[in-house]
Amino acid sequence: MRLSRLQIGDVHVVRVQEAKLTYPVLSSFFVQVRQIVEDGARKLVIDLEAVAYIDSASIGCLMDIHRLLKGRDGAVKLSGLQPRVETMLSMTGVRRIVDIHRAEAGALAAFGRPPKQNPIASLHLPPDTLTVAGRLARG
Repeated sequence: MRLSRLQIGDVHVVRVQEAKLTYPVLSSFFVQVRQIVEDGARKLVIDLEAVAYIDSASIGCLMDIHRLLKGRDGAVKLSGLQPRVETMLSMTGVRRIVDIHRAEAGALAAFGRPPKQNPIASLHLPPDTLTVAGRLARG
């Protein structure tokens, strides 16, 4: 599972860097996000810009993350959805439950944070997958 994490104030941003968020990477994704929440995150942005395909299991996982955070007085916001992913989330009603923003900056603004970036960690990334400089260059 290629995933990166940054923290901007009290908002945690998780960037999924897989084209498909489906089995077998889905369970690893949930384990890593759950750990972020268990470590204290209450405001979470999941950036799905790189994700071109999700399925019903992916939608269930996103709803599990929503419930996990809601149970801890937190919230999750999704950003960067590709058209196909956005259609799936709209058709299944997720859009009525989870805030969706076109860009990560919009999701951060919804939490009351300016869209600055301060990388703090990478989770389970091969060393050559994404450098801090590359992450910052992508904005």
